[in-house]
Amino acid sequence: MDNFRFYAPTDIRFGENRLSDELADVLNTYGKKVLLVYGGGSIKKNGLYDTVVEILRANQNTFVELSGVEPNPRVETVRQGIELCRENDVEVILAVGGGSTIDCAKVVAAGFYSEKDAWDLVLERRSYSGEALPIVTILTLAATGSEMNSGAVISNLAVNQKLGVGGTSMIPKVSFLDPKNTFTVPKNQTAAGSADILSHLIENYFKKTEGTDVQDSVAEGLMRTVIKNCPIAMQEPENYDARANLMWSSSLALNGLTGSGKTGAWSCHPMEHELSAFYDITHGVGLAILTPRWMEYVLSEATVDKFVQFARNVWGITESDKKIAAKKGIKALYEFFESCGIPMTLPEVGIGEEKLKVMAKQAVDHSTIKVNAYVPLDCQDVETIYRKSLVKMTF
Repeated sequence: MDNFRFYAPTDIRFGENRLSDELADVLNTYGKKVLLVYGGGSIKKNGLYDTVVEILRANQNTFVELSGVEPNPRVETVRQGIELCRENDVEVILAVGGGSTIDCAKVVAAGFYSEKDAWDLVLERRSYSGEALPIVTILTLAATGSEMNSGAVISNLAVNQKLGVGGTSMIPKVSFLDPKNTFTVPKNQTAAGSADILSHLIENYFKKTEGTDVQDSVAEGLMRTVIKNCPIAMQEPENYDARANLMWSSSLALNGLTGSGKTGAWSCHPMEHELSAFYDITHGVGLAILTPRWMEYVLSEATVDKFVQFARNVWGITESDKKIAAKKGIKALYEFFESCGIPMTLPEVGIGEEKLKVMAKQAVDHSTIKVNAYVPLDCQDVETIYRKSLVKMTF
């Protein structure tokens, strides 16, 4: 196990009906002037917007709104949020939504203090060390884990780039996690969010670092939890326990718990970011398409033991032949995504062969996947994985 620092300071308020008693006091800790950030309007349909606004008004908060945050949040929206904060002397940001809304809020919070353009700030990647406005979140989708970590991913469609940025000042101060706020999430978004959670766990699971029994065991348990509860939540959208387990899995998958002490680059996320940057597809769907193909591509005598561990401890596969067991684990993941109704080929989400080569190059250029991924991948490797994703897998 490698040296690490585990820093997860977010105050989690988990459970139902906590906003009315606690949100006002939480906001008062940081100030009265609020930027309310949310996405496409689902919080207005399910009544959460009215609840939040009522609390803000009763608490005599002054607030301005940044609405319409995109599923892949765009730098133009970040710039708009920064200007709203500066024009209105905002003291605290309240992000109500899923990972996209929270990611946007994080970069707005940092951009408020930065003299750089928002995109130049993103280009600093994971090394942002400046101040940020305090962020409070109300989570409405189990997926990215952004409610409990320092990272954010922002898209710039003008240059077809989708990049991650982060710093400790961007970690939310308080996050309200009420599973009831995910009851109205439709089946396709529940499935895509669950694929995102699984991908975060898989990316950290498949690392070269040895002796990480704690991290691996936690990741395996969380993967089994998602695999169990995603279908339940899809069939019974108001099943509190299923939604609660998905929500908490989302937070724990990417708060450092399963990744600390394991160094190396992620593999599938850099590849998927290019799909989203060029085609603006749903992140979790792209990850579901790519991950089993990546697994099949990097499976070898050198990696087979880890894949056997994945097959046995996550899927309960008992096959004694290592290679067969490993392939069965990959097949189980593919079929799970397929059973959730996730499109499992690139053409199903509108992606053909035209830009595979340029996307492969950017995936390598915008990451360290060629140097320190679990299995290093060059441009040709990435393009091959993309091409394998054009058709359904056969086992």
